[in-house]
Amino acid sequence: MKRFFKLLLTLVGIIIISSCNKNKIINEDVIIENDQVKLIIAKDGFAKSLLYKPTNTECLIHGKKIPISTITEPRPYQNEIKLAYPNKKTTFKSNSVRKEGDKLIIGYELIPWEAKVGIKIARDYLAFTIESFNLTEDYGILMTEPPISEMWFLRLPVRNLGHWGDWLNVMWDDKVAVNVLAADPCANADSEEGEGYRILQAGVDEKVKLTRVTAALITCAKDKLLDKIAIVEKDYNLPHGVDSRRGKLYDASYYWTGDITPVNVDEHIKYAKQAGFRTMLIYYTAFLESNDYRLLGNYDKWRPEYPNGKADLKKMLTRIKNAGITPGVHFLHSHIGIDSKYVSPIPDHRLNLLRIFTLAKVFNKADTTIYVEQNPENSTMSKGRRVLKLGTELISYNNYTTTRPYKFTGCVRGIAKTTINEQPEGYMFGLLDVSEFGAISVYIDQNSDLQDEVAEKLADIYSAGFEFVYFDGSEGVNPPFWYNVSGAQWRVFSRLKPEPIFAEGAAKTHFSWHMLTGGNAFDVFRPEVLKEETMRYPFKEAPRMKDNFTRINFGWLGYFVPNEKTVGTQPDMLEFVTSKAAAWDCPIAIQANPKSFASHARTADNLEVIRRWEEVRAKHWLTAEQKQMLKNPEQEHILLLNEHKEFELVPYYQIMNVANGSREVRAFYFKRNSDLYVVFWHISGEKKLELPLNSKYITLLESLGKEIPVYPNLDGDYSILPVGKLRFIKTSKFTKDELITAFKNAKIID
Repeated sequence: MKRFFKLLLTLVGIIIISSCNKNKIINEDVIIENDQVKLIIAKDGFAKSLLYKPTNTECLIHGKKIPISTITEPRPYQNEIKLAYPNKKTTFKSNSVRKEGDKLIIGYELIPWEAKVGIKIARDYLAFTIESFNLTEDYGILMTEPPISEMWFLRLPVRNLGHWGDWLNVMWDDKVAVNVLAADPCANADSEEGEGYRILQAGVDEKVKLTRVTAALITCAKDKLLDKIAIVEKDYNLPHGVDSRRGKLYDASYYWTGDITPVNVDEHIKYAKQAGFRTMLIYYTAFLESNDYRLLGNYDKWRPEYPNGKADLKKMLTRIKNAGITPGVHFLHSHIGIDSKYVSPIPDHRLNLLRIFTLAKVFNKADTTIYVEQNPENSTMSKGRRVLKLGTELISYNNYTTTRPYKFTGCVRGIAKTTINEQPEGYMFGLLDVSEFGAISVYIDQNSDLQDEVAEKLADIYSAGFEFVYFDGSEGVNPPFWYNVSGAQWRVFSRLKPEPIFAEGAAKTHFSWHMLTGGNAFDVFRPEVLKEETMRYPFKEAPRMKDNFTRINFGWLGYFVPNEKTVGTQPDMLEFVTSKAAAWDCPIAIQANPKSFASHARTADNLEVIRRWEEVRAKHWLTAEQKQMLKNPEQEHILLLNEHKEFELVPYYQIMNVANGSREVRAFYFKRNSDLYVVFWHISGEKKLELPLNSKYITLLESLGKEIPVYPNLDGDYSILPVGKLRFIKTSKFTKDELITAFKNAKIID
């Protein structure tokens, strides 16, 4: 008996100790660490510390109790909570965290939910996967699904480090970088700004996916960040965004064409080579028969120049590659043309609808008014976008009422050659999601499989031999945009074999970083405003993209032939844009066609400007000091080829109002060694310039190091210069002001 009681006391003691140990575990802060980083989460549910161990650097802001996780419900669902609090969208903060094995168990204020988050401790990152939601007490209502609309399963208040990359979701300085990175397309990686800090976070959305979604936390030396991201991309089978940024064509500009065919391919190659382009982007209209966007989605009718279809395209791409140029394809992946087979004669059920309406009356074939139960208020009134999809037809409306009886009025039946029908009272139909650019295309419902169907067609075209892609129209998706912009891109990108060596796109969200090598090209600006608009848009975006460890494209540049309305594209304009782009390791793109090149008198000079800068990019010739110099927004520069055929970069300054305000001649002065120079040319022809400077004191140069004669006028106090192609004069006699005055008072002689 004595032995029995002794054994009983021992067992009780073990139970008590075990219970105490369990409570101790529950009441301790959670520590998650690898060789690089130590993350401490307080037991009451907030991020306490994120220590970068090699330098003992604390990355989180102190004094802020930011919940490590939050859950948002459309309204409170637990009976007592919905009675005690307003029934509105409500966010609940984490208030407890414990670690059980390789899981975090997170509890929340007020609501009886716990979230289970899996932890992966890798050498180069920490990964967090939302695995499940567990109800800790009965709701008292009949629900099985989690009544959760949004949830952040990782939130870290990172102190301001000087640089913030809004696309990559990273904060960094010269020593350390902190990155919360989506490791699959369904992870929403984003941030919230605070005073002196920014909350980097990863979460889920019930409209996409609530569980089995992963994000990675990378904390490392800034110069090692891309290495770490590359490891995450490999471990989670993601697109190789890092590799594309390390490829030899990362900063290569491209020659864009929408009219190249097997008939004129050699002419295009000639101009592309003349400009030093290493890549060529081909718009889908070059090989598919299409009225711009209106047939998007068909992707099966070839232009007559391609009688053998894909086989002819493949041969053409081989010729481009044999010329040393890498071809890419430009498409609009989320658009469906209004004249495509997906619209006429019967609109596809997978076109996106912005709103749903219910017929309040029978709708007959002759009716031009549609009575509905719902208020149409705020339905679009934009021209060309007032389109309803009702059964087998598309119907345009002129207006609608916003008081009962609700109705659409002035309807035109069967537009876009669709099939007129009639429908009963109670029938449900929708407001068609027409492109904001007008009634030329509509958007795919990304919740359907139509995007996959289109993706298969695009992948088949890509397999003809293209090596990079441009995702145009990427903004043309339905909400949630954070997911569907990159999600639509991913549904195409994942089918492209081999994986594109780089890609660009018109719009981007966080996961796009793994696919899009750089930011978008901007649309074309006219010559007269090109410099100003470059400074207004790409020049301001470039440093933001640098903070995201990537680049943008400073194009697209149009190619304008001078006429009575425009001075046309000129060498100084291209010099300006491409030099500012090179300052940030960015390329340009030019929308080219042989007809415009052949019609422009300065094409040789224009293409030579591009060629020089492309060689500079390819050879990585610019120093850090030169790049910094080019970033000066007030200063223009010219890239010279000197007497030894070596590059020289010098600042230069435009002489305004040449020849008494004529627009025909453009001139810029610069200093080189101990001499002053003027580079000048005629915008569109070959004439002569009577310059009020004595010919004895100037040297005329066809190019640096190559002199040509200067002829004086009869009195000898004027010089007669040819003005056509780009040339230089050099002098050590005259001052800058004397040169400027002379060019202002010059005369153009036909």
